[in-house]
Amino acid sequence: MDYFKKSLQIHKKMRGVLEVVSKVRIKTKDDLSVAYSPGVAEVSRAIARDKKLIREYTIKGNSVAVVTDGSAVLGLGNIGPEAALPVMEGKAILFKERAGIDAYPICLATQDVEEIIATVKNISVGFGGINLEDISAPRCFEIEERLKKELNIPVMHDDQHGTAIVVLAALINALKIVKKDVGKIQVVINGAGAAAIAIFNLLVLYGVDSKKIIMVDSKGIIDTGRADLNIYKKRIAKLCNDRKVSGTLADALVGVDVFIGVSVANSLKKEWVETMSNDPIVFALANPDPEISLTEAKKTKIKVFGTGRSDYPNQINNVLVFPGIFRGALDSGAKQITDNMKIAAARAIAQLVSKKELSPDYILPRPLDSRVVKVVSQAVKK
Repeated sequence: MDYFKKSLQIHKKMRGVLEVVSKVRIKTKDDLSVAYSPGVAEVSRAIARDKKLIREYTIKGNSVAVVTDGSAVLGLGNIGPEAALPVMEGKAILFKERAGIDAYPICLATQDVEEIIATVKNISVGFGGINLEDISAPRCFEIEERLKKELNIPVMHDDQHGTAIVVLAALINALKIVKKDVGKIQVVINGAGAAAIAIFNLLVLYGVDSKKIIMVDSKGIIDTGRADLNIYKKRIAKLCNDRKVSGTLADALVGVDVFIGVSVANSLKKEWVETMSNDPIVFALANPDPEISLTEAKKTKIKVFGTGRSDYPNQINNVLVFPGIFRGALDSGAKQITDNMKIAAARAIAQLVSKKELSPDYILPRPLDSRVVKVVSQAVKK
């Protein structure tokens, strides 16, 4: 199937993929009087007396705003809020189809940090959670941190944390296959944007030694000797790369156990893979085309290979994370999505693959596995 052509056809025919559906029928005057005027006034009076009732009496308790400024959409870059809208619609229907959450695409015609923060705060009254989406780094870090501090509902930038959680889940099971200890592995993260930094932070929280991680950006290995680093890269430079390796991605990969790519297509050469340790793990997550193709990967000594693609084995995709993590946060009344919730979600996803099922081509449940949302939401609630 030509997915690009088919998607264009469906979006044009349906005028988008999202709609609002009423939970009540309006067939009679009594129906109208209960759902709207005059009956709804009593609901408003109740909430005015006790604002906490808004979660019980309105859509707020089961709603998420999917917010973007269109500055970092998929693999398309800064294409603006109009072009981002179909992606946000797609995200919203995944929330609904997978977790029963009413999600709304909110595309903002500004890329100013303060304006975005103010806008999200002002609209937050009607939402139980905020899913930030496709906002470029480093602005996304400040936006998320400020909103987490200034709102009393869960806020998560999915490009950061959804990606980090599913990568951790995949790594947990991949390490079982290669029989390597999480505290001893050497890791290269290729890319230094929002997802890469979140992956670094979560792996370290889980037990990967930060000193055994090397991060590489478009200019080479990140180290303390570079003068061009932003504050986030400077922090990582102080924590990682105890071998003091410098140079390019090729230099970083020598003797390494794990490659995690959140960068660009075709940036990993098969001859570089051969310099890695025995039974290397490669997660090539660039979209839509990975850092190394499946065809090329099969010519190397890679033991476990994963990408973001649904037509390859081991799809490492955020859809395994965000519906369940928000379902659990909404159901528990959580005011934040914490690091413990993220690790619990990763473990829950990994545990869905039994010892009997686990293999180099099956380290994660399928993205549409109906068990995923349930186990992730339960883990988050606990």
